[in-house]
Amino acid sequence: MPHFTIEYSANLEGQVDFDHLCQEVHKTILATGLFEIGAVRVRTIASDHYAIADLLPENGFIDMSFRIGRGRSQGEKKAAGTAIFDAVAQELARLFDTPHFALSLEIREIDPELSWKKNAIHPRLRQKGD
Repeated sequence: MPHFTIEYSANLEGQVDFDHLCQEVHKTILATGLFEIGAVRVRTIASDHYAIADLLPENGFIDMSFRIGRGRSQGEKKAAGTAIFDAVAQELARLFDTPHFALSLEIREIDPELSWKKNAIHPRLRQKGD
């Protein structure tokens, strides 16, 4: 962990460079110093079907979900969330110039007893010293 998911309304395709946004989120997550590089996952999911607010076709959203393992203080989680949210809001500043965009972020801790993982990336990166 952490796994960061960016769910977005499909009408944002062509308006947002999601490859770049994923890279920026990845960089910001690592900059917190709270997570190991081999654990970071950032991905997007387009929502083709949605109904937003007053149903205007230009309404769009990005809903971000940050799933992390236990072991960080409330202050560390809040600082990480603020850093990520601020970085994304800055990247998407022009979308806020219209009255049709909503951005949200939620951090969720994963119960380690109910989470199974197998990761071949960690050993490779740890061997490199990253």
